[in-house]
Formats: sequence, C-alpha cells, structure tokens
Amino acid sequence: MFRKERHFYIIKLQYLGFRFHGWQKQPDLPTVERMVQRTLRFVLDHSNFKVLAAGRTDARVSVNETAIELFLDDDPIVDLDVFLKEFNLNLPSDIRALSIEPTTADFNIINAPKLKEYIYLFSHGEKFHPFCAPLMVYMKTELDIELMKKAAQLFVGEKDFWSYTYKPTTGTTTTSVVESCYIEENNLFTANFFPEESFCFRVGGKGFKRHQVRLMMGALFDLGMGKMSWTEFEQTLDGSNQIHLSHIAPSSGLILFRTELTQ
Repeated sequence: MFRKERHFYIIKLQYLGFRFHGWQKQPDLPTVERMVQRTLRFVLDHSNFKVLAAGRTDARVSVNETAIELFLDDDPIVDLDVFLKEFNLNLPSDIRALSIEPTTADFNIINAPKLKEYIYLFSHGEKFHPFCAPLMVYMKTELDIELMKKAAQLFVGEKDFWSYTYKPTTGTTTTSVVESCYIEENNLFTANFFPEESFCFRVGGKGFKRHQVRLMMGALFDLGMGKMSWTEFEQTLDGSNQIHLSHIAPSSGLILFRTELTQ
C-alpha cells in the first residue's frame, strides 16, 4: 500500500501550567499534550501525525518557551503562517504556539543537544495577592535572601548532584553541569497585583533530572529559613555524601523559561 511521505516540523510553545497535570497525556486528566493533539486533529482535519516534546513538565509547571516535533504523515503544510494562526485560534487561551519551522528526518528532538533555563519565582514577608499563585510561591517565613544568593552560585559547574536526584538508583547518572545559577530580584514577570518585592531563582544547563530544580530551590529555602546550616548545604553538593533531601519546592513557582535547540 502506498504510504505518503513523512514531513517534520518544530513548533515552539508556551503555556500556563496551573490547571494542567503536566505535559504528558494521562487518562481522564487535562494535560498540555492532550490539548495540543486535540487541536492538531481539528486544524489538520486528520490524525495522521504524532508529536514529541523536547522535555516533560510536571503538574502546575509553566513554560515560557519549549519545543515539540510534529511528524506529519500526510500532505505537507502549505502555508506555515496560516497554519500557525489557525493553530493558535483553536488552542485554549493558556497555550500559545510561538513559531513553526520545517526540519529534517535526521533531527531528533529528544536526543538533540539543548540548553534549558529554568526560573523559580517566590516572595516572602507580607502575603501576596491570590492572583499570584499560578506563577509564584509565597514563603511564610522570612528568608535570608543574601545567604541564598551566595549559596545559589555554588551550584555552578560539573558536580555529582546525587542529593538533588529524585529517587536515584544504582545505575542513575547523577553527574551533570550547571552552566549558570543565581538569585535576583524579579523583573522578568510583573503585574500590578504582584508584591512590591519578589525574587527569581535562575538556573541553566544542558539537562536536569526530574524534580532537580525544585530540590535545589527547596534546599535554598531551608537555608534561607535557618533549617539548614551552611555546612550542611555544602555537604549536599558532594554526591558521595548521598544526602536524601526531602524538601521539593512547590511546582507552581517553576517556569521553563527558555529552550535552545541545536539542529
């Protein structure tokens, strides 16, 4: 039987993750992948396609920029600009496609080298407006921000992040490289209902394990609240100590800020 040629596209996406149970499709649960596939079926008027994401996100995690690969077993998309417009018109309001471009059969979005930068928004002191909750975490305890800033810089470099690996096994690779890491005053995302002062934890690298960034943020919170000493924090950066960290920071403050692909 004659099979039509397969066509390949990269679509850049962003979404507010607060109402979704992550990216990956799950039975009877709202996920980003489910909504994207449903919209593609409507716009393309067929189901001869599949999608793969550059990475998955957990429930309530938002994304400012990520990428998916569209495999289309049908006629190619004639006008990418028209498709992008129609795709966006039919996506729910909390998902937006930023761009679409063709790629080749030898490109693999999962194995392609990529740089990811995550941010984590938080505040402390006076309780923030409830409208902040989808994007930011409020800490009831006053935090030592300067100490947290100093500690965040220690994550940079090639390290054994065993203590920041969720449920590692004997065969789990726990050594990776963090290329940048720091805490700054939040000026990336603002709104008139945001607190007067909020903060942004930023960390970038070529790959992060599940919950790794949230475990890093949790350790910084514990340090800032005085629940962890400086010496104890330093010990978590030596994988041979195999410290089981239990504080996984809430997912709603985490945003995948950007994803850079190398084709």
